[in-house]
Order: sequence, then structure tokens, then C-alpha cells
Amino acid sequence: MNKLAIFNGKPIRSEAYPIHTTIINDDEEKAIVEVLRGNHLSGFSARPGDRFLGGPNVKKLEQEFSKFFGTSHAVSFNSATSALHGALAAAKIGPGDEVITSPYTMTATAASILMQNAIPIFADIEDRTYGLDPKSVKDSISKNTKAVLAVNLYGHPCRLIELKKICEDNNLILIEDNSQAPGALIDNKMCGTVGEMGIQSLNYHKVIQTGEGGMLITNNKEYAFHNQLKRNHGEVVVGKLENINNLNVLGYNYRLTEIQAAMGVYQIKKLDFLNQYRINLANELTELLKTYDFLSTPIVEDNCTHVYYHYPIRYIESEIGIPRSVFLKALKAEGISVTESLKIPLYHEPIFKHKRAHAYRYLELLDRNIEYPEGLCPVAEKIMMEEVFITDICKYPNSSKEIKEFEQAINKITKNISSLKSLNG
Repeated sequence: MNKLAIFNGKPIRSEAYPIHTTIINDDEEKAIVEVLRGNHLSGFSARPGDRFLGGPNVKKLEQEFSKFFGTSHAVSFNSATSALHGALAAAKIGPGDEVITSPYTMTATAASILMQNAIPIFADIEDRTYGLDPKSVKDSISKNTKAVLAVNLYGHPCRLIELKKICEDNNLILIEDNSQAPGALIDNKMCGTVGEMGIQSLNYHKVIQTGEGGMLITNNKEYAFHNQLKRNHGEVVVGKLENINNLNVLGYNYRLTEIQAAMGVYQIKKLDFLNQYRINLANELTELLKTYDFLSTPIVEDNCTHVYYHYPIRYIESEIGIPRSVFLKALKAEGISVTESLKIPLYHEPIFKHKRAHAYRYLELLDRNIEYPEGLCPVAEKIMMEEVFITDICKYPNSSKEIKEFEQAINKITKNISSLKSLNG
């Protein structure tokens, strides 16, 4: 057991991790079978009437989300990406408008801005919980800024209260991408409810899921209505409804099926349990890792809760003497689930770096130019390319066994660190 697996020693863990599950059981199965036997796999119809808002399971799921998050409205979508697009459309973001967002997030966050032919402006992140840095956001505001799209990354709220104040002071709309932090709290408020609109994800990898799916929550009636139109070919309905003939909306097919919605009704009932399960495992891992001075475990701010969609670890190379890449190769060889996660800021991706989206053509017409140079967001670049790595083991059905294996593998590596220094990262 003393020889590192990367040098053909016996690994700490040799079996595969359990398949990700969100406790899909008889409740979901029964609900889905009822939908199948009822022969109405989708309740939507793109014309005025009761079916314009979807079938009974879609409506029930939206009610459950409104109840859980304490909002007046919830609008389901076939993905969180679609919901992000809908939120920006409802906020009347359009060609040439600028939306400030994070470079440290999944591509859909910034891509949704391009979908409205608007321009993503990347502000830097803070180095504690990796959300948008309010100071960088303030410095990024221009006369063309219309909104801030914040991300609650890895399960911890970003500095939403400060960002909300900045938006209010500058007449901007705050939208939350809350795909990774459903149920997390800041100042006793649910993440996703601080901004004017919050986006939840029901993708397979998330804490709860319907395979694919998303939800937009809001207390604004107009935003909710716009999104109900957006997801269901709303342009053919506008002229047939009273008093809204002047509303301009181009709709899409962003509808959730009755099968997915039926599953989601029971999934949201399990969210609190699954979040607490993650918190318990994460707390156990934090306790085991606190003796390693080259690893900085997740920070949980005093006014917040962390629901650990992923467990992020800050790697301090100067304290151990090998690059992150070498350390992670050794951990992976021991059978441990780790990854660098998001390795480069979004503005290094070709669609942004080389401005390949149609949105950037509008800037040419407006005689404006936006560049995304190296060093644009120095904190994000350092964290992403050198420091942070994540593990996804703090989730159901993993147990203390997986947590202890993680620490055992790190302990094994530290005892053999001299042998690793010969490797080229």
C-alpha cells in the first residue's frame, strides 16, 4: 500500500463509484406510468387556452417550485439553458446590450447572453467562494450595461446582497444562475430569489433531476408571463390574446414533457434530504483534510449555507512542491474522483475569444469593440488554471467509506511526495 498507484502500486480504491442517483423510486415510477397510460406525454399546445400553459404535471411541478422557493411564479423549461435565455429575453436584453457575468461557470451562462445578441462582459471573481467580485462588477459597468447574471457556484451563494445593491443603484436587473445551489441560503433568503429571476437546473447531474429540465422562479408577473410565451411559440398567441397586441416576443419550443414533470414533482420533495446528505459528507471531509496545509477546504460565509453540488479545494503548490496537475494524476491513479473542473475562463473559449457569435457583428455596426485579453480576470485565471480542483464524492449514495478513502489517498501521496517530484506536470 505504500507504493503509489501512479508507479504501479496498489490503488486505494479499485472499484467504480456508485452511479449518480437522486433516489428515483416507486413514487417517480408510478407517476411516469400514469402519464404513459394516459397517453398525454405533453400537455402543451401552441394556441390560446388551458393547454398553452402545459399539462397537469407541468402545472403541479411549477406549483411545487413556487412553494419551495417562496416565489409567486415558477415557469418550467426543457433545460436551465433555455430558462437562462428566457430570463434575458424577459429582461429585454437585446443587440448591443451588455450583461456582466462570471468567467468561472459552465458555458451556458454566458452563451445565453449571446442568444439574445447581447455581449457578455466578464468581471473577475472573489477568491473565497468563487462568485462575482462586487468591486469588479462595479468597475465593469458602462452605459450599455443592462443586467448582471450572477452564478452561485458549487453550491455556495455568491455575494448576492452586495450585487443586488449595485444593480439597484445602477438601474440594472440581477439574474441568478442557481443551477448548482438549489436550497442554499444567504441572509435566510433562498438563492435564486434575491435577483429578479432565478434559474434552477433539473439536469441529470444535478442534486435533483428530471433527466433534462430547468425552472425559472420570480416574483414578477410580467417576467413570468413573458417566459410562458417564450417557451411555447408565443408569437402565434400574442395577437389572439386581449390587451397584449403590442407585446413583441419570439417563442421557442422550450417545453417540458409531462413525463419529466411527473418525475420532478417527487424529486423536489427530496431536495432537502439530498442537500443535507451532501452537507454531512462535506463536513466530514473538511474535518479530515484540515491537517493538510497545502489544501484549503471550502469556505462557508457566516450568513450563508453551502449545499456542495461539488466540493471545491484550493491547492497551494508552494506548500507541497508539485504542480496541481501532478498531484491530481496521482490522486486519480489511486482511484479517487477528482477533476480540475473548469480549467480556463470562458473568454478563452473560441466563441468568445475570436468573437464568432452573431452578437459581435452588432458591435461592428455600432462601431464598438469588446476584447477579452489574457489577464482580463486575474483572480479567475489563477484559480482555474493553477489552484482549485473539485471532487463529486459528497453525494448520495456515497458514504463515509468514500470520504475516508479520499483522505487516505492524500495521506499516501504526501508520504511519497519525493517520488512525485520527478514527474513532469
